[in-house]
Amino acid sequence: MSASQESRGTCLCGAVSIRVMLERHDVSVCHCRMCQTWSGGPMFAVESEMPMTLEGEENVGVYASSDWAERGFCRQCGTHLFYRLANGQHYAFPVGLLDAGEPWAIAQQIFIDEKPSFYDFANDTPCLTGDEVFAQFAGSAGS
Repeated sequence: MSASQESRGTCLCGAVSIRVMLERHDVSVCHCRMCQTWSGGPMFAVESEMPMTLEGEENVGVYASSDWAERGFCRQCGTHLFYRLANGQHYAFPVGLLDAGEPWAIAQQIFIDEKPSFYDFANDTPCLTGDEVFAQFAGSAGS
């Protein structure tokens, strides 16, 4: 994807719709323990620095899952809608929530040091530990 493209998604019950501009079709796979608990396995997410547009915002619940981030979900059906940094400068959206048919491709795996041993992906991707992920964000905080 060379230019920003709008992607859309809707929760299971239709109470919440989301629109987000994406620069790439890259999917990051997060193996952190929180994502495992939240999604029942690794979280497959597309990321954006641009704010999203929500319809049905009154149906959105937000949970502060850490000092630095929060997770949004539909209060009616429980669909996971987004993960965002508390400063609002980074969003991650479950790839399954967004438009079907996009040419998604796994670009990286993060928190590889928290990945359970019962699965592995065949994709040859960069793999970052939790410390490496935090170092990346710390380095870009001044940008």
